[in-house]
Order: sequence, then C-alpha cells, then structure tokens
Amino acid sequence: MFLFEPLPWYSILMWFAVLAGLILVNELARLNKWFSLAIFLLLPAILPFTVWKDTAGPGSSVGTWFHWAKVYSALAGSLGFLAIRNIKGWGTNKYALLFPPAILAINILEAVVRDFQCFGINGVVDGVTIIGGPWNIMNGIAGLINIITITGWMGIFIGKDQKKDMLWPDMLWFWIIAYDLWNFAYVYNCVSDHAFYAGAALLISCTIPAFFIKKGAWLQHRAQTLAIWMMFVMTFPSFVDTSMFAVKSSHNPTALWVVSGLSLAANLGVLGYEIYKIIKTKRNPLKEEMYTDLPAYQKVAALK
Repeated sequence: MFLFEPLPWYSILMWFAVLAGLILVNELARLNKWFSLAIFLLLPAILPFTVWKDTAGPGSSVGTWFHWAKVYSALAGSLGFLAIRNIKGWGTNKYALLFPPAILAINILEAVVRDFQCFGINGVVDGVTIIGGPWNIMNGIAGLINIITITGWMGIFIGKDQKKDMLWPDMLWFWIIAYDLWNFAYVYNCVSDHAFYAGAALLISCTIPAFFIKKGAWLQHRAQTLAIWMMFVMTFPSFVDTSMFAVKSSHNPTALWVVSGLSLAANLGVLGYEIYKIIKTKRNPLKEEMYTDLPAYQKVAALK
C-alpha cells in the first residue's frame, strides 16, 4: 500500500476494535465522573511506578520525552476539563476557560517541536524508523498555523444535560479536519510505524463523536481518547511494535511529502478563511467568536 505495508485481515479487524474501544471508553468517561477519575487520575498515579518504569523506559519505542510529555498533557487536559465540567463556577470563570485553548496549544506545540527535531534524523531511533526531510518542516509550519487558527475560546460553556459536556461552538468541522490532517502527518513523520493506530484510529475515534454523537465537544473527546491510547500503548508497546497486529509504515518519501502537503494546504485554507472572516466581520479572534453566522456554530450554541 502507499502509506503502509500490506495489511493482513486481522490487523484491519484490530484497527476497528481499537477504534470502537476508544469510542466506548470515551463515552463511559462522559457518562460518569467517578469512572473518569479512576481512568485519568488513579490509574496514571499507579502505572508509572509499577508498569511504565519497565515498559516505557529508555530504549522503548514509547520511552521518548515526547511520549511522556504527551501522556501527561493529555491527562492534564482530561482532568482539567472534568473540573471545568463539574466544579461549580468553573464553567463560567474566564480564567478557568483559558485552560482549554492553552492545553490544546501546548499539546500541538509539543508535536511541532518533535517534527522540527526529526528533520535532522535518519535511521532507527528507539525501534522506530524515522526518515527526516522537508516534510517535517512543512508539517511543523502547519502545526503552528493550527495553533494560530484556534478561535472562540471565550464561548466555551457546559451543556445542560446529565453528561455536562464542555462545548466549544467556534471549533468547527473545518478546523477539526485540518487538525486531523496535521496530526496524522505528525505521527506519520515522527512515529511512522505507529501511525496505523496512533494516527488513523486514534484521530477518527474523537472525530466520529464530534460529528455524530456530541457536536461541540471535540476537544473533550480528543483529550480523553488521547489519554486512553497513550496509557494503553505505554503499558503494551509491543502491540504497535512486534505483535501480530503491528503495521509498519511504507517509509515512502512520496507518502511523507503527500501527507505533510495535505496538512499544510488544509491549515493554510483555514487560516485564509479566518482572515476572510476577520476582514468581513471586523471581529477580533482574540476577543470574539468568529463563526457565529454559520449554522454549525448556531446548532451547538443553541445548547447553552
């Protein structure tokens, strides 16, 4: 295949199992705050001293600074959003509402730094083949644009139903797709042999809920599915490395060019649209919501 080595049927089935499992655990976390605390607080308090010290140490494919930073930033997001959703007054506190865009930007920036770092790497690093090249720079720039185009954080609110989702009306489908393309390109560039699951399945596991289950809650879905996946893969790194279900990248330079090119093009498109809206509406994206005239925005905002 173009992106990956030939896919056996059992790896394809496992891909769907991973996708379904991530969506299921995310939905359970939405449903019950005590389940969320057990998964996102109790479990990661135990695992570093009992399991990860052996499975995610130096030399492991998940033992890099990036994997450790990513798991804890995802957990910080999940717990922070849980607090905003459940602690009285936090859902309307402007300082508390600075946290979601801040942790999102930090999470993206972590990957941007790693993409730039991988530009100068060619070879096997901690069991993962990295082919550095201009695609890393292209996608790093796309990630920075993705940060710039985060808008409307001041419009975040908590839903009124029993799940108390954290809803962000201004975070619409075009930004989410641009993010997905950027993040897939990052994983494909920097952790290529994990991209079948950590790129495709993981990203789709939060995009499906954002489009079809609970619109407006993409960032909450993303933080929780990312934290779940990172804890799983740091506990069982052999799943993506050496198990029968592992799927290796094709390590095709043309594929690297294509995925990073799509990422950059999509994010430039979102940036161009945002600039157009700024000029047309005279809105300040640092102080105002940008897309209040769009039906997709209005559908989520109506839940307030």
